[in-house]
Amino acid sequence: MPTFVALLRGVNVGKAKRVPMAELRALLGELGYTNVATLLNSGNAVFRATKGTPVKHATEIASAIASKLKVEVPVIVKSAKELATIVSENALAQRAQDHSRLLIVFVQDPKLLPGLAAIEPLVAPSEQFLVGKSAAYLHCATGILESKAGEALLGKAGKAATTRNWATVLKLQALVSESDA
Repeated sequence: MPTFVALLRGVNVGKAKRVPMAELRALLGELGYTNVATLLNSGNAVFRATKGTPVKHATEIASAIASKLKVEVPVIVKSAKELATIVSENALAQRAQDHSRLLIVFVQDPKLLPGLAAIEPLVAPSEQFLVGKSAAYLHCATGILESKAGEALLGKAGKAATTRNWATVLKLQALVSESDA
């Protein structure tokens, strides 16, 4: 049975868009997903499904969150294989000593990635930004909160995307491995 990762955009940041992880796990179970596990309080879930595509799962999960939890939130779902590819394609991983300063930018449709090049003028000299085949990567050497490019990804420029730091991505990959075991 295939394993997937669901990434909710912008939940549990401040008082808006509150999605308790226990409720998210229960909701995913109600949708028929199994081996559901969440990571942190920022909308990360790993689950297994007997059938369906990442796009179908993303649509189904977003719809269920809207109807049952009354929160409108974009959801991006990646298969275990897609997550592994995103991890393996990260050319900035070796350079980033602090994993919390390396953002991975996820989009549902890789065709949207070239549009992220619009933030390149905001990339500071101390930063590195790469648009890959499966994700984009932004290393903010002086910190994400100080990065205009990072701010753009978290704002309107990254509306069709969601970001996770490298440490979280590696934890998600470990959860996927546990689920597959």
